Amino acid sequence: MTIARNTICLWYDNDAEGAARFYAETFPDSAVQSILRAPTDFPSGKAGDVLTVQFTVLGIPCLGLNGGPAFRQSEAFSFQIATRDQAETDRYWNAIVGNGGQESACGWCKDRWGLSWQITPQTLTEALAAGGAEAARAFAAMMEMTRMDVARIDAARRG
Repeated sequence: MTIARNTICLWYDNDAEGAARFYAETFPDSAVQSILRAPTDFPSGKAGDVLTVQFTVLGIPCLGLNGGPAFRQSEAFSFQIATRDQAETDRYWNAIVGNGGQESACGWCKDRWGLSWQITPQTLTEALAAGGAEAARAFAAMMEMTRMDVARIDAARRG
């Protein structure tokens, strides 16, 4: 087992394995590396229950911890996924929202475990980097969206 020096630890109530498997099936360069079970009973589980899951999401090392209901995910942490086009934007959005997730505003959504995701077309980031009126128009268009609409962002960029 390889242990990363810096790992994002994500707290789950009790389904870190299910979340990790979903991410591995949904995103490229993602996988479940290992599942460690509790050697003894612990506050939110029993000996033998899944305690931690090592996985990657788009190459980012993560550790899912089944810590129980004490803490919840919040928008203070999210994965931002840069998408190339509308098809990729829709694929990730539909996978997350369609698997018990929840839509939010401006390209944000939550998966069924409460983890926030920003499904962000690269054209939006490019528009913001361009600055000026182009950035302002793209930003205004984005503020009216739930799921990102690449054609609307591109139209806003052009004015």
